[in-house]
Amino acid sequence: MRKNYGKLYTAPVLLWLTVFFVIPGLIIVVFSFLKKGLYGGVVWKFSMEAYRALFQPAFLKVVLVTVYISVVSTFLTLLLSIPVAYFIARSKAKNILLLLIIIPFWTNFLIRIFAWIAILGNNGFLNHFFISIGLFPDYIQLLYNQYAVILVTVYTNLPYAILPLYVNVEKFDFSLLEAARDLGATKSQAIFRIFLPNIKVGIITAIIFTFIPALGSYAIPQLVGGADSYMVGNIIARELTINRNWPLASSMSVILTLVTTVAILFFVNMKPGRTMTRTAVQAKAKV
Repeated sequence: MRKNYGKLYTAPVLLWLTVFFVIPGLIIVVFSFLKKGLYGGVVWKFSMEAYRALFQPAFLKVVLVTVYISVVSTFLTLLLSIPVAYFIARSKAKNILLLLIIIPFWTNFLIRIFAWIAILGNNGFLNHFFISIGLFPDYIQLLYNQYAVILVTVYTNLPYAILPLYVNVEKFDFSLLEAARDLGATKSQAIFRIFLPNIKVGIITAIIFTFIPALGSYAIPQLVGGADSYMVGNIIARELTINRNWPLASSMSVILTLVTTVAILFFVNMKPGRTMTRTAVQAKAKV
């Protein structure tokens, strides 16, 4: 009886996943092996043309740009989020600081991107400020390049990295850092040998929450990027709406899904760091 009730409870979830995830995913896979129609769409004939097109130099260049932007954005996000999570966990006003981290979720995603356009644009706040203090005689191009895409990507992903890191940092026993210092470790040795291994789960979660969305990003490179910052998501949208090459767009989506799935499985299967004891600290902290 309990088993029957268990199946009954999970039925709505399974139905939801089947209708909105499994079936659309199968449609994309099937479309990727069909031919493009004369006026767009698909012709129900088996073809590998869409996958062969993925090996063209132009598409491979976009893939490299996508991976580069995603990796750099993830690295910079971690570089900023770990100290912030540490500071919040050690602060007496952690509730207020967490509220400030959550506030961006209350604002529409596109509005936040357009806010950066107002800041970085040729007539934006930064250019007006630089010209007013005499730093530059004329405006400088801050938008429509890879740097702008990386900056806005880091900004949008920071809350998703800080929150899981904060959860792990708050559980960390900070007396272990003091023990490591007492045993002769420097500050950097205590951080890299004691602190970071103990928040490994939070770091892995932050990487997943930042790298995967960055890999499939569309709106950010579309609005603040230029010709050199086109990403795979933009190519998929172009093939769907402008060229109406559904098989090619589907094949790109299949490959992107496989890459993200492999990345998630890789990070999820990484062994989490063990909680350090004072004996382990003594062994790690020796100089």
